[in-house]
Amino acid sequence: MALGALAEAIGWRLVATGRATVWRLMPAIFLVMGIAAVVVRRPVAATEVGNATALAVGLASGLILYIGTRVFVAIADRWDPFRRHVVEKYQEAAEVPLTEALGLSLLIMVPAEELFWRGLFQARLDQSLTALAAGAWTWLAYIGVNLSSGSLPIIAGAVVGGALWAGLAVWSGGMLASISSHMLWTGLMLALPPGAGRGGRTE
Repeated sequence: MALGALAEAIGWRLVATGRATVWRLMPAIFLVMGIAAVVVRRPVAATEVGNATALAVGLASGLILYIGTRVFVAIADRWDPFRRHVVEKYQEAAEVPLTEALGLSLLIMVPAEELFWRGLFQARLDQSLTALAAGAWTWLAYIGVNLSSGSLPIIAGAVVGGALWAGLAVWSGGMLASISSHMLWTGLMLALPPGAGRGGRTE
């Protein structure tokens, strides 16, 4: 688990310092993390609620998170450093066509990240801690890894999104709710950027 978290942190740092691009490096890192997570522990969809309920709540929470993100960005855009970071992230996203960005994100990066963080990391901690404590420690570790990106939008997403997705895993006893939430939010953030991000994609 430590190696996976370290690999993600190093990846974000390489991207932040310009030594790698997000679309060339991060999908590969997340893919390895996701495969390793599945090999170590079989993914569990949900144990505390039905799969249909977990999926519905996950999708609803992803939509609510997206709406909340738009509201937050509309306010935070008035702060120049945050606005600049938002524009930078969407300029990076625009380095590949939207269809490619959506494919890499929704087919590789998001599922693999959830498989590692909620499917393995949090589930393993849950074996020795209470479910709530496991979720809290996973959330803190997730924030710590994303801090290496040096990007205010990514860090903010890790703080709020990480709390939501860890909470969904605690509530459902699996990762179906968190992965559906994370995928819908990410897809909407790429296809319908909020605030300053709307100018970042030119095609």
